[in-house]
Amino acid sequence: MKEFVISEVKAETAVLVGLITKEQDENKTKEYLDELEFLADTAGAITVKRFTQRVQGPNSVTYVGKGKLEEIKEYIVAEEEAERPIGMVIFDDELSPKQMRNIENELQVKILDRTSLILDIFAMRAQTANSKTQVELAQYRYMLPRLQRLWTHLERQGGGSGSGGGKGSVGLRGPGETQLEMDRRIILQRISLLKERLVEIDKQKVTQRKNRGRMIRVALVGYTNVGKSTLMNLLSKSEVFAENKLFATLDTTVRKVVIENLPFLLADTVGFIRKLPTDLVDSFKSTLDEVREADLLVHVVDISHPEFEDHIHVVENTLKDLDAADKPSIMIFNKIDNYRWVEKEEDDLTPQSKENISLEELERTWMARLKDDCVFISAKENTNIKKLRDDLYARVKQLHVQKYPYNDFLYNIEDE
Repeated sequence: MKEFVISEVKAETAVLVGLITKEQDENKTKEYLDELEFLADTAGAITVKRFTQRVQGPNSVTYVGKGKLEEIKEYIVAEEEAERPIGMVIFDDELSPKQMRNIENELQVKILDRTSLILDIFAMRAQTANSKTQVELAQYRYMLPRLQRLWTHLERQGGGSGSGGGKGSVGLRGPGETQLEMDRRIILQRISLLKERLVEIDKQKVTQRKNRGRMIRVALVGYTNVGKSTLMNLLSKSEVFAENKLFATLDTTVRKVVIENLPFLLADTVGFIRKLPTDLVDSFKSTLDEVREADLLVHVVDISHPEFEDHIHVVENTLKDLDAADKPSIMIFNKIDNYRWVEKEEDDLTPQSKENISLEELERTWMARLKDDCVFISAKENTNIKKLRDDLYARVKQLHVQKYPYNDFLYNIEDE
């Protein structure tokens, strides 16, 4: 049953499909498909072609229109004949069970949507018992309404249609349980068991957090692949797995960090992403408890990404869902070494676009907006790290004095 969400990493080829709608213009769709390609690459698939269609909204039967589906099918057949078989077709939104069944019947290749692809990466990245349980729960929740298409080849698992001219096997006639009903029952039992297991893990986590002593808790939050783990390694001098792939971190890592005379706890959390299904957020509740229980949030942003402002909104909205939006926070603009901009010619009278804004202008804008609560750094090149440490020290010290007024620091620093 688990094979439904693919977990082996092969260099399969993939075709991506997205829609251009009123709410999602061509640029936005291109950007979403870029992200989907990065997700596919992280899962081990190579993207060979993209298809987009301009429509009012997704078709309830086949997601794209009939003509576009025919075009995709012709491309797959042509590639097959040229001995370049297409491994899968990935859709940018979550598909309903009906859409998935209809598309699969038409295209005759493996069909994935954004959710199943993210789940696959999660399954690949999960290391601890906690994250493995969370991923399994999310997979079963995703699978439950889609069971129908897994068992279309089986009618009844042994039961017949009663007496008389029933078709059931001899000795097995009667009110039989269909294979589908049986699987649904097994999956629901499994979901209950996993939920119980997560409650137990939750209790253990709460106990662990209580035993951490009188220290301020700082959590690194941000979009996926912005450099949170690299920053964690830099500040805590530890070896947390960091890679230029999406969802390199799935398990929350907590390290004790000491700046000057002040020890505090720093947690590296799972990155957020657009169109993240609510089931996944629910499943990762215990991982995100580190964010809920933090005293200070360090919001890391990849400033070299053209749509970094969108990423900030996604993270802020996810924090709202977690009831953590009102916590004190510092914004860190990372990857300034990768930032690129195009200088406008003096005689160019066209309006200034995003790509014409220099790093200095961005710094001035955000500094004015956030006052002292933002720092521009490069974790990879060690740029501006001293300012980051100083700012972090000042904020954590302020919170420490408020929360633990009688708790002495490691040693006293004389004010000059």
